[in-house]
Amino acid sequence: MSRRNFILFIIVLTIIIIGVLGFLYFYQGRVAPGDGTGTNFISKFNPFGGSATTPPASTPPPVDVSGYIPPSGVEASVAKLIKVSSMPVAGLGVFSKERYVEVPPVQTEGEVVAPKKQTPPKTEFAPAVRYVAKTTGHIYQTFADKIQEVKFSGTVVPKVHDAYFGNKGESVVMRYLKADEKTIESFVGTLPKEVVGKETSTENEIKSSFLPNNVTDLSIAPDDLKIFYLFNLSDSVVGTTLTFLNGSKVQIFDSPFTEWLSGWPNSNLITLTTKPSFGVPGYMYTMNSAGKNLIKALGDINGLTTLTSPDGKLVLFANDNLSLSIYNISTRSVSALGVRSLPEKCVWGRESKSIYCFVPKLVPTGRYPDSWYQGEVSFSDQLWKIDAVSGNTTLLLDPTSVPEGENIDGIKPATDAGEKYLFFVNKKDSFLWRLDLR
Repeated sequence: MSRRNFILFIIVLTIIIIGVLGFLYFYQGRVAPGDGTGTNFISKFNPFGGSATTPPASTPPPVDVSGYIPPSGVEASVAKLIKVSSMPVAGLGVFSKERYVEVPPVQTEGEVVAPKKQTPPKTEFAPAVRYVAKTTGHIYQTFADKIQEVKFSGTVVPKVHDAYFGNKGESVVMRYLKADEKTIESFVGTLPKEVVGKETSTENEIKSSFLPNNVTDLSIAPDDLKIFYLFNLSDSVVGTTLTFLNGSKVQIFDSPFTEWLSGWPNSNLITLTTKPSFGVPGYMYTMNSAGKNLIKALGDINGLTTLTSPDGKLVLFANDNLSLSIYNISTRSVSALGVRSLPEKCVWGRESKSIYCFVPKLVPTGRYPDSWYQGEVSFSDQLWKIDAVSGNTTLLLDPTSVPEGENIDGIKPATDAGEKYLFFVNKKDSFLWRLDLR
């Protein structure tokens, strides 16, 4: 090849290379942002990369979860988190409430025409929640799918510390300190029935009675029709059931040991766990709802706290390191979950197959659970769903990552019957929240 032809060849080759590079540059500029692969095979070989945004990384695991690492690709579900109450609350109750079915208006030739009146109108039962204001004892309510806070009662019960609902939301128990700040008083109220379509007064009066002084613990039966409560009598503790409908009381338990926490996971089972403290061995016992067959189920665990599944077969428990595990009562086997939290920050699913649990991102050094109970430590939680069979854990929500959210130390979690909604209280300020699980 002559020198002249060689120079021409180099010039042509240079022009071709510049053209190809220019084509790739301008083509890449037209790729839609977020499209990491491009729409043609040439983009795969582009040596200069693309202008697309980097895909988001998988959701990181919660900090300090005893070595647990979620599978790659696990991402927080799209969730709707809403603050329900406009005031601090002492307790809540989730129930089904009847309402008229909304019939959408009919669009006719550009005009909105009201639907024809049905006789009788159709009704439906929808999840609702009632809750008690800490400062006044007033009761408020709202449907779960349409948050609209409505005052329901005007009876004043000042400085309520704890509140529980039963009898399908028509009965309430409020616990508070009397003026001497030494005596625990427990107010049992019967709420007026609501009539669908009839406007409800915001100043309803509550018919009331009282439990014995110094009730130390209280549990609601799973059918909402009874409560089991413990109170000190001389140097012992007495356990009694109360039926909301007729007020009948039956003593079913007594013990010289007075420090108990109770649970009523199903109609045939009541649990009793010793009050926990750092470095102190704890024990859990079970008995039937008649107070018979008291059996030790779990024990010799420092700082033991428990939460039994609705079928009564599994116990979610934690030690004074806040390490959560599941104990199978039948097989006596223990499965560590690799998550640090407290059972009272959790709630079992209705089928005993899953657990919704508020898990701290970080557990500071402390003497647990005392440090948390006494308010020396406050957590910033994420909400996780735990498969009780496989132990798989799924992050549902980081409350700080959504526009409506904030740092939450979740307590008193409760779901509706269909597990569409999760209600809970933020221990930091006692406000009530709702999470849409759908």
